[in-house]
Amino acid sequence: MSGPTPDTQEALAPIATKTQLIEALSTGSKPKQQWRIGTEHEKFPFLTDTLEPVPYDGVRSIRALLEGLRDRFGWQGVYENDNIIALSDPHGMGNVSLEPGGQFELSGAPLETIHDTCEEVHEHLVQVREIGDALGIGFLGLGASPTWTRAQTPVMPKGRYKIMAPYMDKVGRYGRDMMFRTCTVQVNLDFGSEADMVKKLRVSLALQPVATALFANSPFLEGKPNGFLSFRSEVWTDTDNARSGMLPFAFEQGMGFERYVDYALDVPMYFVMRDGKYINTAGESFRKFLDGKLPQLPGEKPVLRDWNDHITTIFPEVRLKKYLEMRGSDSGPWRRLCALPAFWTGLLYEQDQLDAAWDMVKNWTAAERQALREAVPRQGLKAMIRGRTVQDIAGEVLKLSRSGLEHRNQQGCKGKTEASFLDVLDETVHTGKTAAENLLDLYNGAWNGNIERVFRDFAY
Repeated sequence: MSGPTPDTQEALAPIATKTQLIEALSTGSKPKQQWRIGTEHEKFPFLTDTLEPVPYDGVRSIRALLEGLRDRFGWQGVYENDNIIALSDPHGMGNVSLEPGGQFELSGAPLETIHDTCEEVHEHLVQVREIGDALGIGFLGLGASPTWTRAQTPVMPKGRYKIMAPYMDKVGRYGRDMMFRTCTVQVNLDFGSEADMVKKLRVSLALQPVATALFANSPFLEGKPNGFLSFRSEVWTDTDNARSGMLPFAFEQGMGFERYVDYALDVPMYFVMRDGKYINTAGESFRKFLDGKLPQLPGEKPVLRDWNDHITTIFPEVRLKKYLEMRGSDSGPWRRLCALPAFWTGLLYEQDQLDAAWDMVKNWTAAERQALREAVPRQGLKAMIRGRTVQDIAGEVLKLSRSGLEHRNQQGCKGKTEASFLDVLDETVHTGKTAAENLLDLYNGAWNGNIERVFRDFAY
């Protein structure tokens, strides 16, 4: 979940027409040689002695983690009022930020290869472990916090969350769970043109439930199994349906940047920032703002920063900004953090593989795609579409992705290509068991129902 857009000269450019918004998205188009891979992942900090969540303030705290990373590794602090809420790389190479419940997020730099992004993940985990070890803080990679209630989960001191949380309560059952008790891994990928964006968006939307199943890793909540393999994915089915979902309009004739802008204009707003302060605009339309009719700022029209902030508060399974964000996967252990960008890069960055993937899904109906989306959180690889299991489809998709990565021929350690990062997903398809099902086996077997073992056995 991104923070507000910085006040650059471009960000403060006034917006007078919808055309400017369309152009802002279209500037994301770039030639293939400039395509990059940006990986983001979230994790739960916990106190290693009590296994409780980490508060924002105190000797052993989120603040101490951020300040430790700042002072030890040369990050720059980002502040809201007097609170450090994020870190930025002074060379523009990614940032570290906080989710509402203290989830620690690395938003990686745009890098050329999966080898590069995996090294970035590794270096980040080394840094947070060094600071965390000194504070008695560990980090857990799961899609949902396994033991903490909402009441036990701390709230980070970011103004936007004071607006978002109460609004979430009005529009769905799971909004606060999404904010405070889930973690994801996602990859951000580029497109070459409007047509390329549309095909990539359609393929990634249709196949997002397959990725959800492959990465399902959130079977626990409040100390016991929750009935799902990906509770994090289930959460999104009833968080705020006006700003989430499978975007069926993306498959309709005429889809392009303008159609997405029209959708975004009618997604309810959360806030506008002025003079470093959040103004609550929850439920209002950005279209009204564009017309100078926002009740909280009568007569005032938006600047580009307002638009950029707004589109970060839209949460479909795949989100369009100046790149495409794959948003359907649970966080997990180190190998899976690298597997997610590999999976999508192999499918979307080589034309033959992209075309073949589109051939797989182009005849699926909106109703079929939605039914698959709704089945996967509980059924995982056993969910079905058109008489085929997700396990079967995932095997076919992984072959496509592997061939795409091998064709890229980006070699790393010992001459291995990026395709080696898919091995962990091949294991999942071969066994037919998700990471979540493996956790449940441990819970019902070796752990003897003691869910706290997950903190010891699966911390980074």
